[in-house]
Amino acid sequence: MPGEVIDRPNPEPSPSHVPKQVLPLSVKVQKDPLPEDANKSLKDFRRVACYIAAAMIFLKDNALLKRDLTFDDVKPRLLGHWGTCPGLILVYSHLNYLIRKHDLEMIYVIGPGHGSMGKFFPQYGRDKIGLHNLSTKFSVTGGPPSHINAETPGAIHEGGELGYALAVSFGAVMDKPDLIVTCVIGDGEAETGPTAAAWHGYKYIDPAESGAIIPIVHVNGFKISERTIYGCMDHKELTALFTGYGYQPRFVEDLEDIDTDLANSLEWALTEIQKIQKAARSGNPIMKPRWPVIIMRTPKGWSGPKKVDGEFIEGSFHAHQVPLAKAKSDPQHLKDLEAWLKSYGPENLFDEDGAPVKSILDIIPSKEGSRMGQVKDTYDPYIGITVPDWMELGVEKGTEASSMQLCGSLLDEAFQSNPHSLRIFSPDELVSNKLSAVFDHTGRNFQWDEFSNARGGRVIEILSEHCCQGFMQGYTLTGRVALFPSYESFLGIIHTMMVQYAKFGKMAQETHWRRPLGSLNYIETSTWTRQEHNGFSHQNPSFIGAVLNLKPNAARVYLSPDANCFLSTLAHCLRSKNYVNLMVGSKQPSPVFLSPKEAEAHCRAGASVFEFASTDKGLYPDVVLVGVGAELTFEVVKAAEMLKEIAPELRVRVVNVTDLMVLETEGVHPHALTNQDFDSLFTSDRPIRFNYHGYGTELKGLLFARPHTERITIEGYREEGSTTTPFDMMLVNNVSRYHVMEYALRGGAKVNEKVRVRLVPLLADLKHRIQKTRDYILENGKDKDDIYDLAMVKGSGGGVLYEG
Repeated sequence: MPGEVIDRPNPEPSPSHVPKQVLPLSVKVQKDPLPEDANKSLKDFRRVACYIAAAMIFLKDNALLKRDLTFDDVKPRLLGHWGTCPGLILVYSHLNYLIRKHDLEMIYVIGPGHGSMGKFFPQYGRDKIGLHNLSTKFSVTGGPPSHINAETPGAIHEGGELGYALAVSFGAVMDKPDLIVTCVIGDGEAETGPTAAAWHGYKYIDPAESGAIIPIVHVNGFKISERTIYGCMDHKELTALFTGYGYQPRFVEDLEDIDTDLANSLEWALTEIQKIQKAARSGNPIMKPRWPVIIMRTPKGWSGPKKVDGEFIEGSFHAHQVPLAKAKSDPQHLKDLEAWLKSYGPENLFDEDGAPVKSILDIIPSKEGSRMGQVKDTYDPYIGITVPDWMELGVEKGTEASSMQLCGSLLDEAFQSNPHSLRIFSPDELVSNKLSAVFDHTGRNFQWDEFSNARGGRVIEILSEHCCQGFMQGYTLTGRVALFPSYESFLGIIHTMMVQYAKFGKMAQETHWRRPLGSLNYIETSTWTRQEHNGFSHQNPSFIGAVLNLKPNAARVYLSPDANCFLSTLAHCLRSKNYVNLMVGSKQPSPVFLSPKEAEAHCRAGASVFEFASTDKGLYPDVVLVGVGAELTFEVVKAAEMLKEIAPELRVRVVNVTDLMVLETEGVHPHALTNQDFDSLFTSDRPIRFNYHGYGTELKGLLFARPHTERITIEGYREEGSTTTPFDMMLVNNVSRYHVMEYALRGGAKVNEKVRVRLVPLLADLKHRIQKTRDYILENGKDKDDIYDLAMVKGSGGGVLYEG
């Protein structure tokens, strides 16, 4: 059946369109008519943008339809997402008008969709050649992809995985009082859990210090192949939902006069925002203000083909991607494509040089910095922060300290030095993670609570890892610095969000016009090694592997052995740019092995010999014992101490690795040790035992290409645990001091005859100790007083831990 094509930009409602209802809960605003010139410009802008969007999907030549289309004009592979384009273009056109009218600073955030190229890509200029290049290169090798991404000017959100646009928008406006982010949430994206939680974002926005969001829920009824939940909800249901969230909803759906409807609705939204902000900034904040939300109903694939091959296209899921999938081979599809493109009247939209006509350009903001694709906050926003001198907070070696408590003090000072450019986003675990010192001079920012409302708190705690990640992304991508502390086991919830951000960052660095940004900073605490009280569900170090899989120029993983090293690492990460920093540390008091100066040198190197724990400061070892992670390193140090007692003839070198990336293959990662340096640290021929905090396979992957890896053995988290004691967690995962000692004796016996002759009785003694320890734990429900908790704090063994 021939395709039926809309011949005007404002079609009749499709059968799937929900009829307008007037209900008491809906916001009813008088519609003021648009000026005639503005009305024409808005319509012409939409026509030309819809035309270009369709041409980008289909055409590799004849972009201005100067002749009849042929199969040779059509791309060999048709990629893109047409269905949502008309609605996004409608919003974009009206935001241009709003910005120009009110001189606004605005960013446009959406999920998947297309965007403008602007001044950053001269090959896509406003002429025949530019349009040809844009159509030819879109969604092909070497050209811009079909989703919003870092190559899209004005974008601060990777449009691949759905669910995060709204949270990112809220993060972007924090501490930017003049910024407005218009965020379009499709009714498909609205079905995701992260979006559902992010609607609460306004409860964390102080209108005195931050900007605002204009959320637009784009209800077109369908996702890729099914109806949407929101598309099947009537006005009363949606009004009740958003009223409960704390919004004032207004519906935009007058397809006969959509421009007047949307223009008045955006004016209303802006007015409501200004009322709320004015009250807050005059010292009389509104408690629980009702922020505006626009619910816009338009047909999916609006203004495209109505029917193709007997299937409804416009107003159905068939419009989602490519509505004329056989345009390269089917004559009827080609004919329908030509009719569709001609329906926009391209001959009236472009001048002889291929530039859009004046009525279209008139709606675009005249100031370059005001255009949504050129707002500086989206591509060159970084201002940096002042990081306090962490050494002043360092503690003496030979004592004990909680890494998290000291970090809380460092962050407290950082907040005082950076009152508008540093935030913590935490899933309600800050006090549990012993970071409560951050509250010495600030508080929580929760605007729905009378005790924290309008007090400028730097900490946002919400029990949604997705919201914390989204807030952090938006905050970081608009130039500030943020920190995300979490229980180790639950960071995996935002694994794919972190990866999407890293992909955005990779592509951003490959553009010539995006400038560096602050790093994403994660603190992973309440680790499996000390989650024996919460049990198996809280024992999971898998987020380490997620970061290791990133590109080497982004991935950074630090496992500090003590509090001074963690302070040094945190200070570095807060200053760093363009990385994904994962800092793994202990919240419990533990031995401080290195002085502040020693810690700084150790962290700078990424790994070094712990001379105090080694035989003759590590010279001429029979075996090398390596600790990676605080508790795992403690077990290695204790093993070395005990070996001096039971096998003084064994020569041991103890090494600590604090920067995991130094172990990567030479030349693969910027931090990777050369093979020569690796051998200087670990020897070239002696057995090596790694006691590793994460999963052993991660370390095997890093070490795979090192020479003579047959001498290396690795023990890490074995997915063994329960509600038990701290030391039993070491035992069941084969990372206890006894297991380290066993390996050391077996490895040393290969090169040391004195050890070899005593090996069997020594191993039997270790086996006996393990059994006796387990028996004691099972009988008493706790560790022996001198074996773990007190040993961690006091350093049992007469102070041997702190020699040197």
